[in-house]
Amino acid sequence: MVQKHLKAWHDYIKAHDHKALWDMLHPDAVFESPVVHTPQRGRDITFKYLTAADKVLGGSGFKYVGEWTNANGAILEFVNEIDGIRIDGIDMITWDNDGKITNFKVFVRPLKAVNLLHQLMGAQLQKAG
Repeated sequence: MVQKHLKAWHDYIKAHDHKALWDMLHPDAVFESPVVHTPQRGRDITFKYLTAADKVLGGSGFKYVGEWTNANGAILEFVNEIDGIRIDGIDMITWDNDGKITNFKVFVRPLKAVNLLHQLMGAQLQKAG
């Protein structure tokens, strides 16, 4: 079952279709950021973070390079380079039985990448209001 949900996620990453992303998110979705200390709860804030991340990280250099799955989730390893800084990270995604994302947790390394993303994401989130 998770393969079907994972395909929908990969389709979103390719198309950047924000309506599709909204439809994938559970109303009580939780987003956990590498730079925000508390989980962000709810579809609205999760959508805001994921669309900002799409703009900041989702450029031509972004690619998934590893994938591990279980019955209701996946860990997706990604890489990108922004401003000469290589970014390594993982997205941990959990789905409910209806294919809605219930939890999205991001890990990023190295520290230079975390600091850069903190700055870029902050600016993007300010634009989004």
